[in-house]
Amino acid sequence: MQPPLDRHRRPLRNLRISVTDRCNLRCAYCMPEEDYIWLPKESILRFEELAALVDAFTELGVEKLRLTGGEPLLRRDLHRLVALLAAMPAIADLALTTNGLLLADQAAALAGAGLKRVTVSLDTLRPERYRELTRRDGLPDTVAGIEAARAAGLPVKINTVVLRGTNDDELPALLEFARECGCEARFIEYMDVGGATAWRHEDVVERGEILDRIARHFGAGEPVPSPGSSTAQRYRLPDGTVFGVIASTSAPFCHACDRARLTADGHLFTCLYARQGLALTDPLRAGASREELVALLAARWGQRDDRGALERLGLEGRSALAGSDELRNDPHLEMHTRGG
Repeated sequence: MQPPLDRHRRPLRNLRISVTDRCNLRCAYCMPEEDYIWLPKESILRFEELAALVDAFTELGVEKLRLTGGEPLLRRDLHRLVALLAAMPAIADLALTTNGLLLADQAAALAGAGLKRVTVSLDTLRPERYRELTRRDGLPDTVAGIEAARAAGLPVKINTVVLRGTNDDELPALLEFARECGCEARFIEYMDVGGATAWRHEDVVERGEILDRIARHFGAGEPVPSPGSSTAQRYRLPDGTVFGVIASTSAPFCHACDRARLTADGHLFTCLYARQGLALTDPLRAGASREELVALLAARWGQRDDRGALERLGLEGRSALAGSDELRNDPHLEMHTRGG
C-alpha cells in the first residue's frame, strides 16, 4: 500500500513504544506526585502482541523504533522484545531511552539482541542533587549503565532536561562528562506535558540561553545538519565536540513531526499533547488480521491534525497540560504512560 500522509502531509516514520508505565525514579519534571494510578497489569501487551502491532505499523512506513516507558528496563526480559523487533527487515533503527539504573546488567544482552543505540537520561552529576531531582539514590548506577552500554558497543546519547535554578548551572560539566565518555549530550527544554504538574514558563531555559552558557565555557557552537526529522538541533564546538538542543517548548518542530506513540496497553497517540488515543488492544486480542490492523492505523494517521506544541506556544498564561486530579482520572495523559 501507499504509506498514508496526515492532514499536514506528514508521513509516519517513527514509533515510540512505552513498554511499561512503571518507573524506579520520581523525576520532578515527569513524576512529581506522591502517588499514581497505574495501568492494570492484565492490560499490558505481551511482547508478541507488541511485535504484531509493530509489524502492521511497518506497512505504513515506520522504520525507526524507540522503546521507552516509564522505565523500560523494568520490563522483564526486554531483550526478547528487542530480538523480535530487530528481526523485522523494515526496521532500520532500534533505540532505547532509559534512566540507566538497570542498564549495566542488561546492556550486553540488549546489544546482542539487536539494539542499535541507547539514550540515557542524566540531569545532574551531583549525588545530592540527583537525590533531590529523582527522590532516589542512583547516580553511580546510571554512570555504570552508561559505561556498560559503551563497552557493549552501543552508541550513547545523554539527555538532560534543563530546569532553571535546579541544574542549569551544570551545563558545561554535563557536556564535558559526555565528551569524556564518548557520548553526545542533548539538552532539552522543560516541557509542559502530561505529568509535569509543577511546570512554569519561568522555569524553562530556552535554547538561546543554553547556547550562550555553553559558548561562555567552550566557544560558540556552529550548527551542523541533523539527520531526517530529528528533534535536536545539533552544534559543533571549536574543538569538534557535537551536542544537541531540543527546543520543543520555545521552537516546536510540529511541521516535520513523523512520530506516533504506543502505550504499554495498546493505545495509539499521534501527538505527545493529544487528549485522546486509539485503543488497539480490543481488535488485536479479538483476532484482527494484519490487513485489518493496517487499515485501522492508516485511517487514524490519515485523520491526524495534531500540532500540539505549536498550539500551546501561542497560549496566554500557559501552564501545565493537566492537573493532578485530571491525571488521576485519565492515566493515559501521563508522560510516563505514553512515553517521552
